[in-house]
Amino acid sequence: MAKNILICDDAAFMRMMIKDILTKNGYNVAGEAENGLKAVEKFKEVNPDLVLMDITMPEMDGIQALKEIKKIDGGAKVIMCSAMGQQAMVIESIQAGAKDFIVKPFQAERVIEAVKKVVG
Repeated sequence: MAKNILICDDAAFMRMMIKDILTKNGYNVAGEAENGLKAVEKFKEVNPDLVLMDITMPEMDGIQALKEIKKIDGGAKVIMCSAMGQQAMVIESIQAGAKDFIVKPFQAERVIEAVKKVVG
């Protein structure tokens, strides 16, 4: 069965790029969100197997959204996405319960490797 994945990034082209990588590799994109608040709402709505979450976003950043999602479902699997040079935020997100992180600009192989590692 295809794994359902929620993509959360404030840049539409990034969401499109990730969606393309995932669907080409047999994953189902269950939903998309353009900020942390929408990500938390969507998470409740679609109950995905995995969330790919950008760290830096308007309304609510990825780390705050990660914490909110973990309150809803302690077993939620989240992979954070960050730009280079956000080490402190990456560490904070791992401490908050993220399973892995991917650095932008994305390499398709790295995205799929991280997803497979977390949800198979």
